[in-house]
Amino acid sequence: MDWLCRISLGFSITEVLKFLVLILGLLNLKKVECRKARILNTFEYSAISCRAHSASIEEFGGIGDGNTLNTKAFQEAVNHLSQYASDGGAQLVVPAGKWLTGSFNLTSHFTLFLHKDAVLLASQDINAWPVVDPLPSYGHGRDTSGGRYISLIFGTNLTDVVITGDNGTIDGQGALWWQQFHKKKLKYTRPYLIEIMHSDNIQISNLTLLNSPTWNIHPVYSSNILIQGITILAPVTSPNTDGINPDSCTNTRIEDIYIVSGDDCIAVKSGWDEYGINYGMPTKQLLIRRLTCISPYSAAIALGSEMSGGIEDVRAQEITAINTESGVRIKTGVGRGGYVKDIYVKGMNLHTMKWVFWMTGNYGSHADNHYDPHALPEIKGINYRDVVAENVSMAARLEGISGDPFTGICISNATIGLAKKAKKYPWTCTDIEGITTGVVPPPCNLLPDQGLEKLGMCDFPSDSLAIDTIELQRCSYSMNSLM
Repeated sequence: MDWLCRISLGFSITEVLKFLVLILGLLNLKKVECRKARILNTFEYSAISCRAHSASIEEFGGIGDGNTLNTKAFQEAVNHLSQYASDGGAQLVVPAGKWLTGSFNLTSHFTLFLHKDAVLLASQDINAWPVVDPLPSYGHGRDTSGGRYISLIFGTNLTDVVITGDNGTIDGQGALWWQQFHKKKLKYTRPYLIEIMHSDNIQISNLTLLNSPTWNIHPVYSSNILIQGITILAPVTSPNTDGINPDSCTNTRIEDIYIVSGDDCIAVKSGWDEYGINYGMPTKQLLIRRLTCISPYSAAIALGSEMSGGIEDVRAQEITAINTESGVRIKTGVGRGGYVKDIYVKGMNLHTMKWVFWMTGNYGSHADNHYDPHALPEIKGINYRDVVAENVSMAARLEGISGDPFTGICISNATIGLAKKAKKYPWTCTDIEGITTGVVPPPCNLLPDQGLEKLGMCDFPSDSLAIDTIELQRCSYSMNSLM
């Protein structure tokens, strides 16, 4: 105890003991803070691939103050991390903050991870956005006849790419773009938030997307795509703010999605008129499940109208739509060519709708005047079952094409509650062929009732799509600095 006597010289024993208690407390607090830092710096997520290397955007000069433009930092970070593509891949972490940026390109074997309090803010400087060529299956842009502004997050000819987060946010700040669009002042088509093209093995998950200038997520000419846990929000009057648009893609899974938008929540596409016919790449093997949609002027799921490369083997289930124009809509017309076939929808819960079933064979909006008027679409094998709807203005509006009827329509076990001010005739049907069973109110004569003994009609395929068997890995990363 000699040491205690020496340090207590001039102090009472009580004062020395209090001092020691204080020191021990501070040491213990420091240990707790270190443990907290370690916990906060370790994040986990599920992904198609984990990465061997990690970096923060801050290491490349990024500043998350909402004002500093970080386009150069993002692109330099991706370019630097691309060197690890053959060495376990790399992930770029976006910490908490508001990160203003223009468009940047991704690389292969790469993960972009957004912290839960991270917000990517799309630049408002329209003149600084690069312009790229129109998609070959479209011929020209959707807003104008010229090219299109490149997407905020873009990638082409990639493999093994993950865009994910702890529900971080990508804000397109679309109001300026919407105003310029309405005033017809844009030279090119508005940018999407995320576009991945000519790529394979793609995951987009656990993010919130806000106020896109136009479409939110656009995988195109790609395969093996997983989109899950996404929230998309935009004003219901915002122009063309489609949620997720798989376009000429194979083997895609879209699940656990919540969308409020000014256009179709999910729009399945494959090219436009003669350009889509010539490109000839269909969308097929598409699985959609657990979608919740609010879109008063559009559909929960639309097939088309740009479907000239073909759409087939689409399976949608557990679809909820509230205050939405229609449940599943097929949009096509003379000159589109292509086909929509082998479509299966099971388990729709719809509340306050204009139409439950809507098929349009007279949809206009052509790419140009060079479309082939003899290119007629083939619509067949459209199956719906287990549908419950309430407060509906009209059960169905089914309009095929004269001389080119939509065939093989099958509706089973559908109960549709009409609104107080519903249309006098709940069904209108022209140029279609099909059957029904267990449908209320009774359908039109072109869809004859087969009796309750056939209630099992229109069922889902029993096989599984390859994308539904993919197994995700549990990934984690630790950063040197506290997020």
